[in-house]
Amino acid sequence: MSYPDERSPTEWRATLSKEQFRVLREKGTEAPFSGKYDKFFSESGVYTCAGCDAPLYKANHKFKSGCGWPAYFDSIPGAVIRHEDNAFGMSRIEITCANCGGHLGHVFKGEGYPTPTDERHCVNSVSLNFSPEDKPVQEGAKDSKV
Repeated sequence: MSYPDERSPTEWRATLSKEQFRVLREKGTEAPFSGKYDKFFSESGVYTCAGCDAPLYKANHKFKSGCGWPAYFDSIPGAVIRHEDNAFGMSRIEITCANCGGHLGHVFKGEGYPTPTDERHCVNSVSLNFSPEDKPVQEGAKDSKV
């Protein structure tokens, strides 16, 4: 799959920390309860991709799930792409940044959280940055489901 931001691995290594590269580019996972955004909440603002700065999640879509990673009930429309992930003998839905393909985490459905979508986007903190100001959503991106 191709993305608007198609940097080479060498270019990504030059801009990301080792942990960001491991998670965003190699589909790693940070340890639970270790990320800076797990317990961080704000009434407004936007979470952006740590790789390319594309807006991904609005602050008011974040909720307390207790899972150890930041949890959101929805993404900004068109910001996240869903992929089937059958690694480790499990069937899950991986989520990636629609702009650069960076690995964010996974989506879980039907867990019973009192949210409008009954979904939990379980996202690695290291995949994110936070801006207290809402950034404009890029036109033309679509929330793809593969």
